[in-house]
Amino acid sequence: MTTTKTPVGIRAQGLTKRYGDKVAVDDLSFTAEPGVITGFLGPNGAGKSTTMRMLLGLVKPTRGTITIGGRHIAELGEPARTVGALLDARALHPRRTAFDHLLAMAQTAGLGRKRVGEVLDLVGLADAATRRAGEFSLGMHQRLGIAAALLGDPAVLVFDEPLNGLDPEGIRWARTLMRELATEGRTILFSSHLMSEMELTADNLVVVGRGRLVAESTLEDFVRANTTQAVTVSSPALDDLARALTRAGITFERTAVPSLLVTGAEPGMVGKIAAAEGIPLDELTRVRESLEDIFLRLTHDVIEYESHAA
Repeated sequence: MTTTKTPVGIRAQGLTKRYGDKVAVDDLSFTAEPGVITGFLGPNGAGKSTTMRMLLGLVKPTRGTITIGGRHIAELGEPARTVGALLDARALHPRRTAFDHLLAMAQTAGLGRKRVGEVLDLVGLADAATRRAGEFSLGMHQRLGIAAALLGDPAVLVFDEPLNGLDPEGIRWARTLMRELATEGRTILFSSHLMSEMELTADNLVVVGRGRLVAESTLEDFVRANTTQAVTVSSPALDDLARALTRAGITFERTAVPSLLVTGAEPGMVGKIAAAEGIPLDELTRVRESLEDIFLRLTHDVIEYESHAA
């Protein structure tokens, strides 16, 4: 890989895709910038994969555009050297070796055998180069798919659920790789249902539901803007604290710890009330919602498929 890449971003404008009466993507606009890891989030059926396929020219939009560096992928002179993608890690001939699978792709793109060896080494599959893909685990398929995406040393990388099937070491490796690629100035757009990993990896978020944009911002701003203000407080005089908070008109609920979960008040305010009443505190902590909690709350009304307890 090179150390720096010419900046090439992704831009969707009014992107819409209909399949008969079903709207898979509905007037969607967003950007993914160079040097940034953009997490693409949404429930099942939200239109993420359809959007990625439109970006790669595999699906034609009903309306709107999605471009790479301002151009449709069909207008790129050497698309494999501009954009690489992993959409389905198992979409390959099971009897073909890892090396031969990548070599066929490389030759189609005008790349040599040397590059095949380089990417196999990069993803940790050099020792498995002569094994047939049908013998691979899901995690090895993912690594091979990432190797295929990197063949042309592209400025733009699109990964659809690249962490599926990876063990903890593999997930950390993929996270580090994406960070290194972004540091080189590449545009990274990736989807994942692993919210904890998205929280550790993404710089920006694009959240969709039923084909529509739900939110687009930095990860930090998204969490800050959508976090419910709450404070956990515990005290040896919990009943006295509860009465003091009630007098101050502050809402709270008791937890099993035991402690109080206070909503609508900053830690400083709770501390001042306790100090004024002479109530000692054992703990006073701001509650930070996880990305998973926020995501589930914001997308609850746009989930297409939802399970229910029996």
